[in-house]
Amino acid sequence: MKLAVTLLILPLVVSSCSADETLAGHGGGDGRTWKLVELDGHAFPASATILFGTKGQASGQAPCNVYGATQTAPYPWFELTNIISTQMACSDLDAEMDFFSALTKMTLSEVSGPVLILSNDDGRSMVFRTD
Repeated sequence: MKLAVTLLILPLVVSSCSADETLAGHGGGDGRTWKLVELDGHAFPASATILFGTKGQASGQAPCNVYGATQTAPYPWFELTNIISTQMACSDLDAEMDFFSALTKMTLSEVSGPVLILSNDDGRSMVFRTD
């Protein structure tokens, strides 16, 4: 009898260990594309997006370039690492530099319906919206 109970419980334990504890697994994923609307309390002057895939993958469109990164910190913490991007110039290059600079400094995340807020202890914030 104990063996039968163990065999029934084992798949539940294994599946709970493989749950995505990142932002993607807590409302930030599901194929949603998040558009940056505000940086440090001001409307963002260009177009930038982020989306969270499976296994800690993040990607998006910065004002000039496409990028990819890894996000493995458990929710509500946030940290992007291994950021790679294309290297094209455009008229929004200053906005792109501001975007990447802020994104790499974010340490907390909060998802509330169609709003994603990334922030840090220094008072910086990025507000994203999705449809």
